[in-house]
Amino acid sequence: MAAPAPHDFSSTVKSFQTASGTEGRFFSLPELSRQFPNIARLPVSIRIVLESVLRNCDGRKITAEHVAQLAGWQPQANRTEEIPFVVSRVVLQDFTGVPLLADLAAMRSTAARLGKDPQRIEPLVPVDLVVDHSVMVDYYGTPSALDLNMKLEFQRNRERYEFMKWGMQAFETFGVVPPGFGIVHQVNLEYLARGVHASTDGIYYFDSLVGTDSHTTMVNGIGVVAWGVGGIEAEAAMLGQPVYFLTPDVVGFELTGRLREGVTATDLVLTVTEILRKQKVVGKFVEFFGEGTSTLPVPDRATIGNMAPEYGATMGFFPVDEKTVEYFRGTGRTDAEVEAFEAYFRAQGLFGVPQAGSIGYSQVVKLDLGDVTPSLAGPKRPQDRIELGHVASQFRSLFSKPIGENGFNRPSELLLTRQLVHHAGEEPTDKVPSNPPTEPGAALPVVEMEGNKPTLAAAQSEVTPDDGHDATGITLGNGDVLIAAITSCTNTSNPSVMLAAGLLAKKAVEAGLTVQPHIKTSLAPGSRMVTEYLVKTGLLPYLEKLGFALAGYGCTTCIGNAGDLAPELNEAITKSDLVCAAVLSGNRNFEARIHPNLKANFLASPPLVVAYAIAGSMLRDLTTEPVGKGTGGREVHLKDIWPSSEEIHGLLKFAMDGEAFRASYGRVKSDPGELWGKIHGVSGDTYTWPESTYIAQPPFFDGFELDPARQQDAPSSKVEGARVMALFGDSITTDHISPAGNIKASSPAGTWLQENGVAKLDFNSYGARRGNHDVMVRGTFANVRIKNLMIPAQEDGSREEGGVTLYQGEGESKGQKISIFDAATRYMAAGQPTVVFAGEEYGTGSSRDWAAKGTQLLGIKAVVARSFERIHRSNLVGMGVLPLQFAAGESWQELGLKGDETIDIVADPDLKPQSKATLVVTRPDGHRTETKVILRIDTPVEVDYYRAGGILPYVLRQLLQAA
Repeated sequence: MAAPAPHDFSSTVKSFQTASGTEGRFFSLPELSRQFPNIARLPVSIRIVLESVLRNCDGRKITAEHVAQLAGWQPQANRTEEIPFVVSRVVLQDFTGVPLLADLAAMRSTAARLGKDPQRIEPLVPVDLVVDHSVMVDYYGTPSALDLNMKLEFQRNRERYEFMKWGMQAFETFGVVPPGFGIVHQVNLEYLARGVHASTDGIYYFDSLVGTDSHTTMVNGIGVVAWGVGGIEAEAAMLGQPVYFLTPDVVGFELTGRLREGVTATDLVLTVTEILRKQKVVGKFVEFFGEGTSTLPVPDRATIGNMAPEYGATMGFFPVDEKTVEYFRGTGRTDAEVEAFEAYFRAQGLFGVPQAGSIGYSQVVKLDLGDVTPSLAGPKRPQDRIELGHVASQFRSLFSKPIGENGFNRPSELLLTRQLVHHAGEEPTDKVPSNPPTEPGAALPVVEMEGNKPTLAAAQSEVTPDDGHDATGITLGNGDVLIAAITSCTNTSNPSVMLAAGLLAKKAVEAGLTVQPHIKTSLAPGSRMVTEYLVKTGLLPYLEKLGFALAGYGCTTCIGNAGDLAPELNEAITKSDLVCAAVLSGNRNFEARIHPNLKANFLASPPLVVAYAIAGSMLRDLTTEPVGKGTGGREVHLKDIWPSSEEIHGLLKFAMDGEAFRASYGRVKSDPGELWGKIHGVSGDTYTWPESTYIAQPPFFDGFELDPARQQDAPSSKVEGARVMALFGDSITTDHISPAGNIKASSPAGTWLQENGVAKLDFNSYGARRGNHDVMVRGTFANVRIKNLMIPAQEDGSREEGGVTLYQGEGESKGQKISIFDAATRYMAAGQPTVVFAGEEYGTGSSRDWAAKGTQLLGIKAVVARSFERIHRSNLVGMGVLPLQFAAGESWQELGLKGDETIDIVADPDLKPQSKATLVVTRPDGHRTETKVILRIDTPVEVDYYRAGGILPYVLRQLLQAA
């Protein structure tokens, strides 16, 4: 069918009425289906994107051809066309939001330098930044923990928060949800997401967004099309650019049956993650359908949507139905909003969960909910699900398996080794110190940790070494749980699992069970509403008695903000090379993410987090062995304290209180808190860039020219004479690449901070200093667990960890081992480009734009990998770095690379998307080999971004040339 001429869709504008008689106009997909009958069988998620393409069709950025292409989507077609998707809004979290705001401020400064109006740089869609990544668990297990942790948060982050205050007054469409309200994705689900929007001229349209965190997909649970992008992509979306992405396959996930008694939403999402990882759904939409889907309440759907990055999909989408409407009412949306939401979806023919056969999907995956069993995931990846009954045996097996098999490579005879860390004669302090430590993640001695939880410090007369104690005091061994955290948007948004944790805690306390005081326990809900219903149900005191006192409203442990362990514990782990564990209700458990000394990290439902905190060891089988000994030495099993579905459901009414939601979120603007009120930023349209080690003017617009022909150092289709910076294996995550966690004093970033007058006590974290490129570039590829395989293996076959390389430049240091930052500095001074080689799934993990920004600033011109994670690949292009992919079956290992070669890359001069490029390897003896690789610039607009030096200069040039 021939495509209509541009602007030929006015006939699709129709009217609809709400239940109370309010009328609205909309671009009707049912009307459009008169021209394109295929629309009736399109996946729901594709139809929502299609409405945006239809509504924003202007004949320039979005054409009638784009509408026709998407309306004609076929399940099995080759994916060569890009979709220009204009989103309704953008959400940011503070770690990624601050550098984005710094980029916007730098754009305004550049505009002023060029004599242009700085106000040309203004978000064209609403932008909300939620401050949720900055709070750390310095204190825990005490009623004062929340207050102490928040005071430290404001003390450490004052300069960042002042910068946010400037942004709030400089940009009309930029808002901030201050610290202490919740996690961005839960706040988005409960408060920011409105379901539908209406323009000033009365046109209604679907809510849609991108966010600077990969778990933006949580809002897919309420029928919102959304996913995570890097800050650079989000910035373009804010400034009027469509989000361009390759037309996706859509995987239909059919759910049948019902969850069994005792099975949680967390168990379900870990099962879904395992299944979909095996299906290789990277870059695809996943859409849930079927009668089993209809049984799931919205919080369960949101839990599954949240973990789309873990199973690799762009989205994990759930259609809208009666349960969605019920959730909107229960979370405080107004009657008018709910009526418009339901009426609009019905008018678009998109209300209700599709049943089998009604939609054409690219492939269908099935799961009977009745087959889901209690599970954990770990110890290193979220897709590695383990049934509860196999956790102990799996840990024993992995203890001595090679690193390449996800093991820990330790001799099996050392499994039961224990190290004394605390003598029984030492007296614990009786209270929390009045002056909290100022060092990020400050370490409390074990005796102080015990005093921090006085209700748990009572002596026990009969304990075994498996409990972490013996007659001489606290001992530490392999498999011991040292961090137990109820945290992360994934599960704290779900009342059923949070109430389950509270009920389990109640039964445990009543049975006389306790948690050993050296285990760092914390409760960090995703919103204040969680605390409200835990208080109303009377469950919070029981969690507190087990050490799960409120520590903060934020991501905390899940993003590496668990704070430090006691010095004695760190010393014991290091001395005996112990494999100790963290158990958390989060979505990420990559190596060194939770704590640099904890090698085993397990994802679990909130009630299982409490259970493992009581058990104290991953070597205890909670399906057959007792969780612990209670009153009178009685053995208590998990089944004795596990709450029933009936008990949980009986309390859910306390979690869905619309008035309470409205009152709580009403304080975002009316009463944000005394600490936030004391923050004052500078005023004006342009930022003054005061001297700061937190916020600095980014270098991405240095030498920027309006005329691209005058621009120096523009990226090319060729890379010549490059040196190898690193050879990496599989599953290198953005945690490995991007600076994260605490800053070591001996690291390049730590050295720079000290040279600039910052004491170690005031280092804070990489995340908090994301607005300063001098810190961040020095921390890129500096993760303590990253392994550069250029470094020769040690005698036992193990590999050195840390951000080092073998320098291959000229001079005396040729062949020496130095930091990647120092090597990059020398290569750039010599004018020599560098490249990185990697294996499968390069760049998985959080959507950290600094993983790409840091790569660019280190002078790395290309990354050659066996496969890429979606967001990171896009971010590399957006920063002017070439992503190249080996052909199937090929790798740098097959090429026999050692790291002392020089590399040439010759791509198609026109940079045709996904075309073949030639990789030329020259050995030290002059021998040359050539191989073909795939240019992973995937769409035509990415070609434009790359040629402009990245998406930021591309967008800035467009804005200023239009002025």
